[in-house]
Amino acid sequence: MAGHDYDERILNGEEWTVEALAVIHDVKDHVLEIVIADRSVNNDQLIHMNLTTKEKQRYCIELTAQGFRVVGYDYNQIDVSSDDYFETPYALLDKLSPLYRQAFGDSLVSKLLLLHSSRRHSTDNEPQLDD
Repeated sequence: MAGHDYDERILNGEEWTVEALAVIHDVKDHVLEIVIADRSVNNDQLIHMNLTTKEKQRYCIELTAQGFRVVGYDYNQIDVSSDDYFETPYALLDKLSPLYRQAFGDSLVSKLLLLHSSRRHSTDNEPQLDD
């Protein structure tokens, strides 16, 4: 959960919102849509997010101190009882969405190529020392 270890501690509603917004920011480019669920129960122990994968599958995701889990197969729907928690949103998305894996990998390759290009460009512009 955004690099945090909660050890079952209770966060206030605002802290869960901040945590959910950080998750949304991290994965938004690799899914069609992800937002905080507005019609679900969010409290000091959990928050829900509505997710649409690149495959156009809709989910309601619960985030608690235990991790992330699917609780419904449509927005604001909480009718799936599962003990299958994921430690990170990336692990959850990796299981739910093959296109997430592809989009994430493509993004990583693009960033690495950009970094390589900018380093090569900056090296080309450095003054050369004469012997």
